[in-house]
Parts: sequence; C-alpha cells; structure tokens
Amino acid sequence: MYLHSLPKRKNRVEKAKRIGRGYGSGVGGHTVGRGTKGQKSRSGHKSLVGFEGGQTPFFRRMPKYMGFKPINRIENVVVNLDILSENYKTGEEVNLESLVSKGLIKKGAKSVKILGSGDIKKKLEIEGLLISKTAQEKIIKAGGSIK
Repeated sequence: MYLHSLPKRKNRVEKAKRIGRGYGSGVGGHTVGRGTKGQKSRSGHKSLVGFEGGQTPFFRRMPKYMGFKPINRIENVVVNLDILSENYKTGEEVNLESLVSKGLIKKGAKSVKILGSGDIKKKLEIEGLLISKTAQEKIIKAGGSIK
C-alpha cells in the first residue's frame, strides 16, 4: 500500500489556505484573496453581525411586539344561541363536526364555545363543546341536554 493509494476519509480536516505567502501559494499574491480597496481589504476589519453597510439593520426594521403571547394558545371560536336556533332542528346533535358541516365555523377550528346571546326554543343535544353559564341555563330551560 502506498500513500497515494490510501482512500480519502469522510469529514477529514483539510489544511487551511496559507494566505500572504507570495504568488506561489496559489492564493493570489499582493491582495491575498481580499480584493482591491474597501473596508474589508484593510487590516483590523471587524464589523457587527447585523451590519448592513449603513442601511438600517433588519432587526431594527422589524416592529416591537409588546407583551407576551404564547405560541401554543388555542383560541375558542364563538357561536351564539340564536345562530344555533336558526341552523338546527329540534332534537339534532350539536358538536364540532356538525358545526363545520353546516358552515358555521371554519374547518381548522379546534375549540368552540357557545355563548348565551339570543334565545333558543329548540331541544338540542350539545356534545363536547365549551358552554357559558347563561347559555347552559337557556339550553336546559328549552329542554335540551349537555354532554
């Protein structure tokens, strides 16, 4: 086995370019790979991470958000009793799937809360939804049930 026939290893560390060692080094000669003129060609050049050449940096162009807003917060979609009485018949079951199929809420809604605005005179069976106290009283008064 000879040195030139050894297999190349993966992720091997290659030798760094030796900058500033003359024209024979293969990295230019007098400008040493920095280009000609300009701030970056001079010695001692250091700029901040977000520096954009005098233009207002990206992080300063973005608005400041006030307060705290959790990422995983689930917002309830609100449905009032008068909407339920218009769209449902007596004895029907009200749940997330039926609300989506009737077009009362959007498809991606994860949580629905029924509020007590309006009157209801139909017996509805409500299953798996959040309900306010006033809505609960009105539904039970009308003869409906809550599961």
